[in-house]
Amino acid sequence: MTGRRRARARAWPGRRHIRWFRAARGRRVRLGFGLLGLLLVLAFAGPCLTSWRWDGADLTAFRRPPSTRHWLGTTQTGRDMYAVTLRGLRASLVTGLFVAVGATGLATVTGTVAGYLGGWADRGLMGVVELLLVLPPLLVAATVAPALRGTGLPVLAPLLAAFMWMVTARAVRAMTLSLRGQEYVLAARHLGVRPVAVILRHIVPHLAPLLIADATLNVGTAVIAETSLSYLGFGARPPDVSLGTIIADGAPSAGTFPWLFLPPVTALVLLILAATLIGDGLRDALEGPS
Repeated sequence: MTGRRRARARAWPGRRHIRWFRAARGRRVRLGFGLLGLLLVLAFAGPCLTSWRWDGADLTAFRRPPSTRHWLGTTQTGRDMYAVTLRGLRASLVTGLFVAVGATGLATVTGTVAGYLGGWADRGLMGVVELLLVLPPLLVAATVAPALRGTGLPVLAPLLAAFMWMVTARAVRAMTLSLRGQEYVLAARHLGVRPVAVILRHIVPHLAPLLIADATLNVGTAVIAETSLSYLGFGARPPDVSLGTIIADGAPSAGTFPWLFLPPVTALVLLILAATLIGDGLRDALEGPS
């Protein structure tokens, strides 16, 4: 093969590159990333647009409707609803991203190690997975709820991640078992390459479509779970807030003071919509035919 042909072969996109290109051009993926980027900017830069702090109070304005002074109104304690909502959005965003990365990372490690090593490692790890799948999450949450009350998001986030990785781990193990018999994996094993290197170089890259789609979908699932538990009092510790605690505080007054309820609900819906659009778009593009 001449030098020019080699250059063309290197420049020609492979199947994996075509899939990534198609995923990046997908309408749902672009819309989801745009919406998620907007929410991130609002959560971290939006508070700079107002002089009110999320933990401050205007003692002359209690449950006031939106105005030029308070863009989204005030709470029953005089806190600015705009600043409080953005604070809750930031907490829910950080929690959702942490839980998604933790759950997907745990599923990747467990599934690849079990599928590649086999034997006692496979039986032991999959036994743990099957045991956790049998345990009902609601029963576990109800059991540990008294100990978690008031502990805040640093304890709640790892707990959520611990119950969101088992199904993905089984899928990763099944794909690893099929990849373990490929020629390039067998060649690396016969050459004495360490198992960790084989998993990282030859197995995990082929699992990227599944893992990325799973992580993005886990963001929405984690946000919903965190919001639900915060609504029940197991999330952010007062005076800190999350979208769940804000919704819980505003729900009784949703009919008479809608500005206490609609802003956090709108932020929650947009966040879940962004994660769903990204996850569905990436999954369809990366798993579809080339």
